[in-house]
Amino acid sequence: MTKYKLEYLWLDGYSPVQGLRGKTQIKEFAEYPTLEQLPLWGFDGSSTMQAEGSNSDCVLKPVRHFFDATRENGILVMCEVMMPDGVTPHPTNARATILDDDGAWFGFEQEYFFYKDGRPLGFPTTGYPAPQGPYYCGVGYAASGSVARKIVEEHLNLCLAAGINHEGINAEVAKGQWEFQIFGKGSKKAADEMWVARYILQRLCESYEIDIEYHCKPLGDTDWNGSGMHANFSTEHLRTVGGKEYFEALMAAFEKNLMDHIAVYGPDNDKRLTGKHETAPWNKFSYGVADRGASIRVPHSFVKNDYKGYLEDRRPNSQGDPYAIASQILKTISEVPAQKAAAAA
Repeated sequence: MTKYKLEYLWLDGYSPVQGLRGKTQIKEFAEYPTLEQLPLWGFDGSSTMQAEGSNSDCVLKPVRHFFDATRENGILVMCEVMMPDGVTPHPTNARATILDDDGAWFGFEQEYFFYKDGRPLGFPTTGYPAPQGPYYCGVGYAASGSVARKIVEEHLNLCLAAGINHEGINAEVAKGQWEFQIFGKGSKKAADEMWVARYILQRLCESYEIDIEYHCKPLGDTDWNGSGMHANFSTEHLRTVGGKEYFEALMAAFEKNLMDHIAVYGPDNDKRLTGKHETAPWNKFSYGVADRGASIRVPHSFVKNDYKGYLEDRRPNSQGDPYAIASQILKTISEVPAQKAAAAA
């Protein structure tokens, strides 16, 4: 028998942005456990904004597990929060109720800032560093500093070891700003792996005495870029059938549901989506081929392939909940039945 360190992860009840929590239990198994072997586990919901002190029990239900390369015999266990009966989803448990579709593919581009001593990593004590320009995908100490690249490389290796479909990293436009990408088939799969990747990054940064700042516009109304979490998406129909008529009907549905999308694309998006810095205004919908200033960027390859492939919604921000983002995208897509579009064509 082997003693395994099981790190149970969950989303707390804070609003408007849920935080990640984690605690460890030790369990013995004859071999690496299956998900079904991992038990339910209780926690104090009154300390996470998920229960009152007089009735504080909440329950963690394992839904995914990942190898934890930072620990000997370590496992990261992604959980849903349940009511004390262990069956009823807690009101803060968005994962249990989102729309999901195995044929829907999502790729999330998570931007973030490294922060130390209350400012982005590499910023001087007062004022600002040299203007944006050389930092995006830059190389060398002046562009990247001495620590950030080490962290993102370690994070990449830990995610790959965990089996997370981490697809890439790059330095972003602002000093101290970076990005990683997660792809998954099925909205729950992609979102699970994004949350676990965020957890791994935040825990890794503890040893560097650095924090991760996910706020979408941490430097306020300045020329410094904000942070997004662009959502690349496709469905079976978009990939295999598509067509210009279907695409235009889809864009009409996205325009009609503009405010429903903005409501779940992350708080303070009006501070980021100003129409500047390659963003569309938060209260207007637009789309365009290769247009980084549109709400939805349409790749050249999509148009050349008879309007088949994937699309990129550039409005979700870095604080957004990938469960809610993916669910809203699928909800809007569902308003344009494939058969209806085919008949119109």
